[in-house]
Parts: sequence; structure tokens; C-alpha cells
Amino acid sequence: MPIFSVKHTTVYRYSRRVRFGEHRLMFRPRDSFDQRLLDHSLTVDPMPREVRWIHDVFGNCVAVIEFKGSASELHFATDICLDHTPQHSPDFRIDEAALTYPFAYDPDEAVDLAQTMERHHADAGDEVGKWARQFVSASGHTETGKLLMTLCYAIHESFAYSRRFETGTQPPLMTLHLRKGTCRDFALFMMEAVRSLGFAARFVTGYVYVPSRDSDAIRGGGSTHAWCQVYLPGAGWIEFDPTNGIVGNRDLIRVAVARHPRQAIPLSGTYAGSASSFLGMTVEVKVAKENAPTKISFV
Repeated sequence: MPIFSVKHTTVYRYSRRVRFGEHRLMFRPRDSFDQRLLDHSLTVDPMPREVRWIHDVFGNCVAVIEFKGSASELHFATDICLDHTPQHSPDFRIDEAALTYPFAYDPDEAVDLAQTMERHHADAGDEVGKWARQFVSASGHTETGKLLMTLCYAIHESFAYSRRFETGTQPPLMTLHLRKGTCRDFALFMMEAVRSLGFAARFVTGYVYVPSRDSDAIRGGGSTHAWCQVYLPGAGWIEFDPTNGIVGNRDLIRVAVARHPRQAIPLSGTYAGSASSFLGMTVEVKVAKENAPTKISFV
């Protein structure tokens, strides 16, 4: 099993000293059968008054940080080491009743999945739904795994990846019209597309390992990455990364899951001061496997 190390640094800069409000960080990976956290450290400068850890409603680890005093720069640095078990091909051991689409979730599971099955964005003409249904066989019965894989690959092949430095995620309908977006946009678009077909889907934020020899082919490196999961009876939550056309967890390091992207913002916080005081931020993420590091940064 490969060992991944992640170094994630964020620096905020201001033209004058400002006072910082509460900040919340989602940088700590989720422990699971396919990834095991070996070590984790968090360094904050200036020194915070308090750092406390909580689990949010989805079971994600969140660091809540309180500050004292003021400063003109704010630094967050996280070092992570984890054992990762890749799934080079997805394990679609789906219950027999769900092997073919359409199918119905077990009533007991459907109660818990309800919010992840509902569409969260307006689409009066059901354009996203119509786009998704083109991958359903005209006979009305389609192999479930093939349907989801084809939909994931279609986004990867027909939508253009484009970095956007503004915060937030664009509405799925806009992604469909523009045919371009960021990893967060593509994850949300796929979620809404499969939800229109009756699947349960949720958002995932984390990191992607970009081998140096393939850096031009893998997108989303150098910063946090985003993809989605779809729940399949018998197989559980399966990873789909439409940005890179990855099905399964290969090269994906899961940090947080949520019903909607706004619930899984990697770093958020406030400061007391004028908007003009903010000069900008720098984010650098370096993910390494064994002795093959990749490093991409942006300002």
C-alpha cells in the first residue's frame, strides 16, 4: 500500500494589521478502510488563542481556531501522512436488485439518503436531467455501473477544465451551458445529474496525487480537489471524479464529505478591517507518493 504525504500551506496577506475572527479548517483526511491516517500536524501563525477539534454533522474533522491580537499575515500549514489503498478498478459489487437501472433504494436506507437524493439547484426546464437521461438505454433498462461510469467520462471528455480563483461553485445549469468549470463545478454538476436519475450523491473535498510524469493529464493538483460519491446498494459510496475521469479512489485522498459544496469549504474565516486591507492569498499543496513528489502552486 503506497504512503502519501501532503503539505498544504495557505497564507493570507493584508496591507495593515487586522484582527482575525474564528476560522474553520477541513484539512484532516477521514480515516477509513482504504486510507489510514498515520500522522497529522497543524501549524498556525500568529499563534492562536485556542484550537479545538470537532466532528461536524457528516462526521468530518473540523479544526475551530480562535485568535488574539492582530497581524498583517495569517499562515496555516498542515503536514499529513497516510496509508492509501487504491482501487484501480471500481468494485461494483452491487446488490442484484440494483444491477440494472432503474432501481429503488431499500426503504430504511432511503430515509437516510433522502437529502442526498434531492436536487438542490433550480432547473425549470430540467436541462440537467435531460442531459443525464441521454445515457439511459432507450429500452428503459441500463447496467447501473456502466451508466454512472459513462456519465462521469462524458463530463471529463466534453467539458473543459478551467481554473477560477473566485470562491464558490457555479450552478449546475451554468456549467452545462458553458461546458467548462472547475473541479468543484464538475462534482456538483455530476451530483445534480445523477440525482435527476434518482441516485443518492454527495460532495467530496480532498487532494489528488499528480504524478510528475502525468502532470499535464491530471487536473486539480496544486490546491484542494473535489469530486463526488454515488451510493450503490451493496457497493456503498463509490468515488467518481469527472474532472479526471477517475472511477474509484485511485490517487484521491478524501478529507470531507457533504450534501452540498458550501458545507465542505476547506478553509473559512473572518477578519475585522476594511475590504481594501486584503492583499490576497497564496495556496500551495504538495502531494508525494514514496519518492515521486508533485508540486504545483498558484497565487
